[in-house]
Amino acid sequence: MTQRETPTETFEFLNKPSQNALNHDIGKGRGVFISTYGCQMNVNDSERMYSLLEMSNFTPVSTPEEASLIIINSCSIREKAVHKVYSEVGTYRPLKQKKPELLIGVGGCVGQQEKDKLMKNHPLIDFVFGTDAIDELPQTIQQALGRSRGDSKIVNAQFHHREPYHVDTLVRNPGVATFVNITKGCDNFCSFCVVPFTRGREKSRPVSHVLNDIHLLTKRGVKEVTLLGQNVNSYEGDCGTDFADLLKKVAVETDLQRIRFTTSHPKDFNQKLMTVMADHTDKICEYIHLPFQSGNSRILELMNRGYSREEYLDKIKMIKETLPNVVLSSDIIVGFPGETESEFQQTIDMVEEVGYETIFAFKYSPRPNTKAAKLTEQVDEAIKTERLNRLFDRHEAMAFEMVKKYEGQTLEVLVEKVETGGLKLSGRSRQNKLVFFEGPESLLGQMVPVKIIRAMPAVFRGEIVVPS
Repeated sequence: MTQRETPTETFEFLNKPSQNALNHDIGKGRGVFISTYGCQMNVNDSERMYSLLEMSNFTPVSTPEEASLIIINSCSIREKAVHKVYSEVGTYRPLKQKKPELLIGVGGCVGQQEKDKLMKNHPLIDFVFGTDAIDELPQTIQQALGRSRGDSKIVNAQFHHREPYHVDTLVRNPGVATFVNITKGCDNFCSFCVVPFTRGREKSRPVSHVLNDIHLLTKRGVKEVTLLGQNVNSYEGDCGTDFADLLKKVAVETDLQRIRFTTSHPKDFNQKLMTVMADHTDKICEYIHLPFQSGNSRILELMNRGYSREEYLDKIKMIKETLPNVVLSSDIIVGFPGETESEFQQTIDMVEEVGYETIFAFKYSPRPNTKAAKLTEQVDEAIKTERLNRLFDRHEAMAFEMVKKYEGQTLEVLVEKVETGGLKLSGRSRQNKLVFFEGPESLLGQMVPVKIIRAMPAVFRGEIVVPS
């Protein structure tokens, strides 16, 4: 079988045009569909894209078939996510054949990292943009719309390292709980992680910008905000403001009823931050997501995590002593290069010793440009799968026992959603538990006391406590 040759393409690297050059009616009411996978940062980025495109007169639609513009906002943390992007692009071939004017773009971390491969291997793609180019998306699309057949495709994936991180929070329908970015990028260079290569170097937003965004969101009815960053607690604002200082300001100077943050790095987690959390439990939720990745110090050193097993456990001790009711979750990687059975067992021991109510665990996946991908002692895929399943099995048994304590308790739940049928509501407790219960739609956006009838690791069932 003879393969058809892929046509030779030329790529145009987009220079940011002046704002005056932008046609604000480039969408002309046409539909846009954004497919999103990855972390909360990607979800937040998609909201930003939709907002920018609505300003340019695109109309959000719910299916690709309705769209004249399809954007895949992608994640490259694991190899499987990258393959998913390549596969999804292929599924749009019939649509492209039916509607030749359909524009297809790829953004996010895959767009940043795989830009050249995407453009060379996928003739269906019209433009690629990186994580630093989201605010230039309307200009990128305007140039893509202006291309003639055979013209160079558009690539806008340059990092703006020297520019400050000034960005307004754009959320179309924030509801009662939403995210606010406070940092972007990462300077830690963990040996397994592509984030420094896909999100760039770490930057923090000015304190006044963060506070102003939150003031505007609360005026729109937002009751809860999650402060967001790749390493949220390494925040370095103006005038020497650190993350603990910012968290205190958000608690004291805004009308939010609840504050959360993610994701924290253990090396930057300190007593000052815990003291702020303990002093403002009226607003700051007693839930902390603190990735440990491996329970073995040798593997942690190979990962370049910046702490040992013992140092991590010291942080946990400090957290529990300062905030006794804290609920913990974590990220874990199994099958890191060179990981032995006994070293993996230390990871299971860590989960049991700390008592995480929730874990997010993944098999190690070699990523381009990372040091770990070059290590020679790669663990066999079957061994990684067996270890991951064993970890999940052990934690699931723990989690069912741990959540039994909630049954019979009354938790304060922020009602975030009306489920199908109109009488079933859902929302999260301060402990980050998703709770379902019956109640009228008028409770949307309110804090309500809910007695937990049944507690499972992923969801709780409850009933509203009516004052006597």
